[in-house]
Amino acid sequence: MEEKKRYKIYRTIMLIVLVAFITFMITSIGFYQYFVKGDSLNKYLTLMTSDESQDISQTLDTYRAVIDKYYLGDVDEESLKEGAIQGYIEGLGDPYTEYISKEDMEDYMQDTMGNFVGIGIYMIEDTKTNQIMVLSPIKGSPAERAGIQPGDYIVSVNGEPCTADDMTVISTKIKGEEGSTVKLQILRGEETLDFEITRENIIVNPVEGEVLENNIGYIEFSSFDENTAEEFKTKFEELQAQGITSLIIDLRNNGGGIVDEALQIAGYIADKDSVLLYEVDKDNKETVEKNESDPIIHMPVIILTNENTASSSEILAGALKDLGKAKTVGTTTYGKGVIQQILTLPDGSGLKITTEKYLTPNRTEINKIGIEPDETVELPDSVENVLNVDRSQDTQLQKAIEMLTE
Repeated sequence: MEEKKRYKIYRTIMLIVLVAFITFMITSIGFYQYFVKGDSLNKYLTLMTSDESQDISQTLDTYRAVIDKYYLGDVDEESLKEGAIQGYIEGLGDPYTEYISKEDMEDYMQDTMGNFVGIGIYMIEDTKTNQIMVLSPIKGSPAERAGIQPGDYIVSVNGEPCTADDMTVISTKIKGEEGSTVKLQILRGEETLDFEITRENIIVNPVEGEVLENNIGYIEFSSFDENTAEEFKTKFEELQAQGITSLIIDLRNNGGGIVDEALQIAGYIADKDSVLLYEVDKDNKETVEKNESDPIIHMPVIILTNENTASSSEILAGALKDLGKAKTVGTTTYGKGVIQQILTLPDGSGLKITTEKYLTPNRTEINKIGIEPDETVELPDSVENVLNVDRSQDTQLQKAIEMLTE
């Protein structure tokens, strides 16, 4: 009996082993046929990994062959092309270089020039959180009337979540036909808010000014758009007619814009023929930007700066500081010391590409460094949002007024 029992156990074990072996063989044959037999996927995978000398076009051709042979869904040729170009440009790792589709190009250029149909907000990338932050709503715009505030984070547009990686796309989605609406979801502190805002034709006039105590003129603007320099001049002349004897230019939270507009404003203050900017390209070829006109502003000038003072704002602040034509007050600037050009490609799409770095008149390089102010003044800890500071708490403005009345 004991021998019979052992025989049954032995036979059962052998049967299990045999079944397992057969299953393994069938599975192996199946995988062999799938990955190795004939003109298979493995052939493409081997081709892609073994030939490191392939250029981008050959590599894309190989991937396309795999897609054509194995991909189950439909192929949208235009989407493939757009995705390939966008990924190729993003591979540069430059946050300021970007591909602009043909459909977005017209809106992008209008936005750059400061004329568009939309809700009227300036947006910047919050690099710490990779979110899109409202720098400020344009005065009198639909966004301001709806209650959008500086420092708000845009977390979705028309129900689609977004991050700072989507800045160009989101800008286009927020704009649209006059009279149409756009839905924004906003994060304000810990609170999530929903807005539905009607788009309008936005008349951008960012230059604001007033006369402060002791006949001090005060001018602020949020970006350097087309005609900003002319508007600055007009505003200065209005204040001058009211008897100002000194001037504060507030460049805090000014994210930049058109370089020529910044140079023109610098030219209103700097001496004729003085160097305003050095532009250096990839071959170390220098272009020197000089002031070609006589100055029109002959009074003490103070420029207010903070961590959101960037690009063209830094060009203006850096030039006047180095030339001794203005004192700077506040905190160190953002540190965007490179210049982009927008190129229109034959198919109507565009490429915003970093082409030069710039140096201030003293040949100071500021990219990723910023401009340290002559007088460093922090805002009080009680200030929750540097984009929206009450005058009573604005220690930076108060310091500038103090310096001009000494």
